[in-house]
Amino acid sequence: MKKNLVAMMLTATLAFGLCACNGSQPAESVESSTVAESSVEEASVAETTPAENADQAALEDGVYDASFTTDGSMFHINEAYGDQGLLTVANGEMTIHITLPSKNIVNLFPGTAEDAQKEGAVLLEPTTDTVKYEDGTTEEVYGFDVPVPAIDQEFDLALIGTKEKWYDHKVKVSNVKPHEGDDDQAMADHVADLIDAIYVQEWTEDTEKQCKEAKEAWDALTDEQKELVEGESADPDYFGRDTGDASKDDPLNADDIGEKEILVVSFGTSFNDSRANDIGGIEKAIAKAYPDWSVRRAFTAQIIINHVLARDGEKIDNVDQALQRAVDNGVKTLVIQPTHLMHGAEYDELCATLKDYEDKIETVVIAQPLLGEVGKDATVINEDKETVAKAITDAAVKEAGFASLKDAADAGTAFVFMGHGTSHTAKITYSQMQTQMDELGYENVFIGTVEGEPEETELSQVIDKVKEAGYKKVVLRPLMVVAGDHANNDMAGDEEDSWKSSFEADGSFESVDCQISGLGRIEEVQKLYVEHTGSVLK
Repeated sequence: MKKNLVAMMLTATLAFGLCACNGSQPAESVESSTVAESSVEEASVAETTPAENADQAALEDGVYDASFTTDGSMFHINEAYGDQGLLTVANGEMTIHITLPSKNIVNLFPGTAEDAQKEGAVLLEPTTDTVKYEDGTTEEVYGFDVPVPAIDQEFDLALIGTKEKWYDHKVKVSNVKPHEGDDDQAMADHVADLIDAIYVQEWTEDTEKQCKEAKEAWDALTDEQKELVEGESADPDYFGRDTGDASKDDPLNADDIGEKEILVVSFGTSFNDSRANDIGGIEKAIAKAYPDWSVRRAFTAQIIINHVLARDGEKIDNVDQALQRAVDNGVKTLVIQPTHLMHGAEYDELCATLKDYEDKIETVVIAQPLLGEVGKDATVINEDKETVAKAITDAAVKEAGFASLKDAADAGTAFVFMGHGTSHTAKITYSQMQTQMDELGYENVFIGTVEGEPEETELSQVIDKVKEAGYKKVVLRPLMVVAGDHANNDMAGDEEDSWKSSFEADGSFESVDCQISGLGRIEEVQKLYVEHTGSVLK
């Protein structure tokens, strides 16, 4: 351990003086020397303690086993783990995961019970840990990720139980040692728990902290341990998949908005390239068309917002945050342009949220989604649907290398556009898009959905339609604003239940190709959004 240079020099000087005495020094001098030695030793301790503590705290990034002890018998680690917790060090910050005996403790607070009850106090939320005991039984209990200010030093940690009463405790983390390799799965499971904790649609005051902890714990794993991460929603791709450069995307969350704002609201995507090209393409087109307005962004999917924040450090507003930003900036006229495909559940939820802000902003209006009004049945089509049908088909034909859709048909090629699908009454929109393709004479174009709603858009029915029409080659492309998770996994993935794999497994087709491209990057689609925005501008 490094020592303070001044203390070392003082100790060396004293040692030299004592040797020079050689036992012949008078008692008074020896006594004085002893006092001096004691004083120097105290100075040495005072000088070296901070340095030694700094060395102790400066553990290399990684995962360690450590003892977690408390001052009370009612607050302790689960018996299955002795007194051991899992200490994670990332960027110099330390957090220990402790697993408790039950679910009786519902919150912890890094401080005193008095401070825990003050307004604005951020409580530690529990994780649900599954403990396996020696007799083979298992039990679900609560665990906590506790910030550790220092090793081998007591610190305050308050708790509140099911009886809703706060208690003060002193705890200490000690006996730190490298984590045993045979618990690789336990380390991976801990990261999976942290990912599952942020794979939620509800934002809380702890969300940003939880995102940070999940990334730090992931970064502390070895490559082999990362491959073991598997949870209810977690997998190695959550942090490990390369989806492009996040720095190319603009979250559009700046203040200084002015009095007129256009808020572009999207479901969102964690695929960086798609976010920049598809959603960003629409936002930039609107900003260019209306330079006197400030254009800002909001996502409706908190799960995606959390993913992007945890993995890339990019903060995107949810709808409530974006609306509150408008209020705080004194926006007087707010235009909402949803990038949703239709008047479905997402659109309805957006309208409901806006009602809470109608009395906070002078004028709030919402523009049409991409495909306009729904219509009463599958026969009802409109100009918006025609524009999108032509635009996406032209783009797909061009990317496939054909001069025209007819040339593709003559070559035995069909185009299948995969939408999301919905149980909402607006699901008729997908049937209307098929009607629109038929009305345009696009005989080799088919509409399907991931959810299989409406029923005629279900995958097996789409495959049968393409076979019955006699086409031997298939091009798959998303009928979605962004080419995100559904496009990359449900459509083009290698899993046996993906659309690509299902078409191949049928055995009726010579080739199955995929185009990973969202609607948002097509110029004609961008123009349609611009028109919808313009129709409600005041």
